[in-house]
Order: sequence, then structure tokens, then C-alpha cells
Amino acid sequence: MTTSIESDKPLGNENFLVLSAHDFRSPRKANLHFITSELAKRGKTRFFSLRYSLLSKRTADPRLSLDAEANKIGTYQGVECYLWKTLIHPFNTRRKWLRPLESLMYTWYSRGQNPVLRQWISEATVIVLESGIAPIFFDLIKSLNPNAKILYRASDALDTINVADYIHETFARVAGQLHTIALPSKAMADAIPSKHNLAFVPQGIDHSVTEKADPSPYGPGVHAVSVGSMLFDASFFVIASKRFPEITFHVIGSGQGADPGYGDNVKVYGEMPFAQTLRYIKHAQLGIAPYSSNNLPAYLRDTSMKLIQYAFFEIPAICPFFIAADYPNRFGYEIGNEETIANAITRALIPSSNTARQQVLSWGEVTERLLTPKLYRDTEISL
Repeated sequence: MTTSIESDKPLGNENFLVLSAHDFRSPRKANLHFITSELAKRGKTRFFSLRYSLLSKRTADPRLSLDAEANKIGTYQGVECYLWKTLIHPFNTRRKWLRPLESLMYTWYSRGQNPVLRQWISEATVIVLESGIAPIFFDLIKSLNPNAKILYRASDALDTINVADYIHETFARVAGQLHTIALPSKAMADAIPSKHNLAFVPQGIDHSVTEKADPSPYGPGVHAVSVGSMLFDASFFVIASKRFPEITFHVIGSGQGADPGYGDNVKVYGEMPFAQTLRYIKHAQLGIAPYSSNNLPAYLRDTSMKLIQYAFFEIPAICPFFIAADYPNRFGYEIGNEETIANAITRALIPSSNTARQQVLSWGEVTERLLTPKLYRDTEISL
């Protein structure tokens, strides 16, 4: 069943509520943190953090550093925040025989027996649900505030993050009643059970970062940089460093130490604050995204933050063929294949080969498309 969608119009002073398993105050930022900062420029904004309990200690939840702030309202960078801590929280048991108990846990949690949550839902004009557990509160929202505009931000596909059946079933039931389902990649569309309310709203970047990315940390010569630890493939640098001794490879935050196979031209750094990585990216001649597997969701081509950063700073990106796809600023290789790696790097270093530019939206532009997608032709998804 679907409901009619009112015509999009520019939003004035709204009351925004974000429901997510992140916390706005966490030091490690995801796309929803940046969107929330933009919402705060447009109206009163609240961020309610879900799925946190005593069990979170067993999973090394990144919000553990905020545990002392749990179950009380705080304000951070102009956003009211609340980390809801319960004795336990529902989770995917991954065992069929426990599904009935699992569903009971989710049913209990979805009733939202928290006075702050209920008050914030009642007072909101726009509610943003992030993919994951947040959609299970759809019925509660409709009962407390039937006029609220409900938006869904698909940070990840539900299959990719392995959510419980209860979440899958709830999302399938309510998807058609959401005002907008905002997808950061058109490759996600096939997995969404509703089609009339889809909008392509890509990842963005803070365009002011270019002003914070000087001076160059490099000396003379050609420099290539890799940032991040997701599915990091050390063998790429074993191969590339030997094949291109004239290139200095900078490996930042891989989560691994120096591989014994690395050449002397590989420099390894520990995890580095985002702001400090900017000058390494801006002033490099090559950006590397050394994913170790082709068994990755297709939407990663569009959502990888490192690839978005490389595109923004207009440096050619080296990545596996599957991720390179048809992006003009990417040069693909076969994982573990020396000749294709060498070919990708050689082609990327030819000036005439890397002149293509990829538009990267600011977070303000991303947020406007999330709120009013019909005002922008580039949000359309053809099915």
C-alpha cells in the first residue's frame, strides 16, 4: 500500500529529528553526521542514537566513549543529542530457531518506551531514518505524529549490513509510505521494495576542505596515497612498490604495519585524523583504493569516501576493475595481477588520460536533495 506524496517545496524553519545507530558526537564521522550539521543550519535539529546497551561493550561499539552521556540530553555543535542506553538491545541472532525470540525483542524495542524519543517524535516536522534499525519506529511515528515527513537515508543496503528478518520485513511493509527513500547509489534501487519514492542523493564532501589541505607534505617526485583500512590489500603495494621504485607510496591508516614485502619507497602511517589526511590527498599524483575483494556490493563504487575525496581533489584513482566501473577518473586492475596493476598506474600518470572530472556535491547540496528531491533533475532514478 502506498500513500500520496505532497509536492516538494522549499523547506523553511523546520524541526528535524534523526534516528540512527550512530551518535552525532562520535569522533568518527559518517555521511549522516555531515547531513545533520546541514540540517542544523535550516532548523531545530535533534539526533537520537539507537541500539546501544550493555551488550555494546562486547562489540567494541564506537559510542562507548560517550557512555557517561547516555540517557540524558546533551547539545553538540548546535544539535540536541540523546544516546538511548537500555539493558539489552535487539540484534540479529543469525539462528533460525531463535527468530521468534528475536522478533519479540524487536517488537518490544519498536514501541519506543523512552519519554525523550516520544517527545522528539511528537515535535518533529521532518524525521530522517537511517538504514538499519531506525525503520522499525515507523508505526510509532505514525501514531504519535501522523503529519511528520519521514525520509529514509540508505547509508547501506540492508543485506550488506546483515540486519534481522524483522527489519527486512518492516521495511518492506512501510517503504511505500515513506516520503522519500534517498539512495547514495542507483545500484541500490533494485533491492528497494518501493519504486515511486526513490531519489538518487549521492555522498558529498565539505568543499571548504581544499582550504585546509596545504601545504604539501611531500618532497620532490611522484607520490601516491592510500587512506583507510576497509578490505585493505597489502599485496598491491608489494607489487607496485617494486614495479615503480620512482613513486613514493604513502599508506595511511591501513590498520596494518609495514609488510615485509614492501619496497623502501612505501611509507606507512598510523590512523590519522581526517583533517590531517587532506594535504596528503590534495598534493598526491595518484589515489589508491586497494580493496582486497571483488565480492563487494556494486554501490560501493558510488559511496566509497576515499574515492569521493580523490575525485574532489581531481587526482586519478587506482582501484580494482569492479570498483573502477565506467568512472572516467578511475583506472582499474585485477587484484593480485602485476601487469594490470602496472598498466593502471602507467595510464593514470599520462596527463591526457586523467583530465576527466567528476562532480562532487557539497553536503549542503546533498541535504537539499534529501529534503526536496523533486526540485533537482539529477535525483531521478530510471527503472
